[in-house]
Amino acid sequence: MMRATSIIRRANVDADRVVDVITLDHGDRHRRRILLNADGGTTFLLDLEKAEALEDGDAIRLDTGWLIEVRAASERLMEIRTGDILELLNLAWHIGNRHVPAEIGPNAIYIGYDHVLMDMLRGLGARVEVVDRPFQPVRGAYHHEHGHHHHSGHAHG
Repeated sequence: MMRATSIIRRANVDADRVVDVITLDHGDRHRRRILLNADGGTTFLLDLEKAEALEDGDAIRLDTGWLIEVRAASERLMEIRTGDILELLNLAWHIGNRHVPAEIGPNAIYIGYDHVLMDMLRGLGARVEVVDRPFQPVRGAYHHEHGHHHHSGHAHG
């Protein structure tokens, strides 16, 4: 069984080394250890030291040195829009207050489909449409590639 123990970020992927593609939804793109089957039939064990968030265009390096490109799958999402940026920021606060993963764009917010949140957002004046597209939510403030956030010497209000 082939193993994969490292991730190559999109900017550093050598396209000539890509031998297969794997299409994963948002939830499946955050893993540490799982048996995966790529779209072209390559089966491998993802066996990372810690859970990593895989982004569209990243690659998983097999122990052979070959790469499996990661593609973000289309998902059922809600596209949230308003008439002005201040209203959109207010809606972002309400979404964040519920700890819902969100993709923040310049004119819209995208979250996973949830009829209860849809009703709440519409009640707050949002225009909400159901769309199918890849989901690229913002990584949390405590998710860093280069270290860990410590709370010594300061407090959050």
